[in-house]
Order: sequence, then structure tokens, then C-alpha cells
Amino acid sequence: MNVIKSNNAPAAIGPYSQAIEVGGFVFASGQLPVDPATGEVVEGGIKEQATQSLTNVKAVLEAAGLGLKNVVKTTVFLSDMGNFAAMNEVYAQFFAEPYPARSAVAVKTLPKNVLVEVEVIAAK
Repeated sequence: MNVIKSNNAPAAIGPYSQAIEVGGFVFASGQLPVDPATGEVVEGGIKEQATQSLTNVKAVLEAAGLGLKNVVKTTVFLSDMGNFAAMNEVYAQFFAEPYPARSAVAVKTLPKNVLVEVEVIAAK
């Protein structure tokens, strides 16, 4: 098991790793829309937050020597399913065909009261 860490994504704020590589896969923890330079949630709505979350995902994957094209599964957590269409617009700017498998679920609340969190599994 190898720990993956990127200074270009927010540091883990608890007892977890940004990502773990094992068996040819990288399992990335959920990325919040936090600017790694400031440690603060980005300003704006769902589009800005989705952009930052996916940018953080990309940074973690790059630390593992991978890119978004290596992603085989994503899970998107939304604080409000009413934000699905706007999140999907942003999501489509980050991924190309063949698209990874995806789940999108609404949850009651997310850490820091953000609107979105994205986690991924990538294959080497």
C-alpha cells in the first residue's frame, strides 16, 4: 500500500490519506471545494465548488502519476439534488469518453457545509 499526497490539493484534516494506491488502483478520498493555497472553501455556487473539487481530484491523481483519463469510478455527493444539472455541466468539462462509472447522491450535509464532494477510483 502506498500513500499518495499532493500539496496541490487540500491536506487531510483527519485520520485519513488523500489517496491510497494498492493493487494497480488509486482510491482517492472525497475532495471538498477547498482552495489548497488558502484552506478556505471557494466562493460562489455549485459550479465554482464543483470546479474546485474536481481540480483537487486531478491534483491528487497527478501525485500518483495519473490523470482524469485513468478514473474508472466517481462518487459525487451533493447537499441538494437540485444542483445536479449545474454540477453535471462542470463534470462534463473534466471527463471525456469513455466516461467513468458514476454515482451521484444527495446527503443531508457535507463537511464545512459545502455543496459538493467528489471521490474517485482510478486504474494504473
